[in-house]
Amino acid sequence: MQNKRRNHTAAFKAQVALAAAKGDKTIAELASEYQVHPTQITQWKNQLLQSLPELFSRRRQNDQEHQDELTAQLYQQIGQLKVELDWLKKKSGLDT
Repeated sequence: MQNKRRNHTAAFKAQVALAAAKGDKTIAELASEYQVHPTQITQWKNQLLQSLPELFSRRRQNDQEHQDELTAQLYQQIGQLKVELDWLKKKSGLDT
């Protein structure tokens, strides 16, 4: 008889890892509750704890990239408006 390997969804892994990180129940209790080997729960918990700092740094990096993009667009608009204003001044004879 061949055992079929179980594939767990990312949501399930996150749920189990979060429960393990909370520490309300032991790994053995979680293993029996979720029908997953304790070693697997420990691996998922370690993955969760290692990836948490990246989660917040990526958000900050994405926010900074968005801010830089917005700033570049605004500088481009300012430059375009300055060129138009200079052209209008020259055409109207207000150029001093």
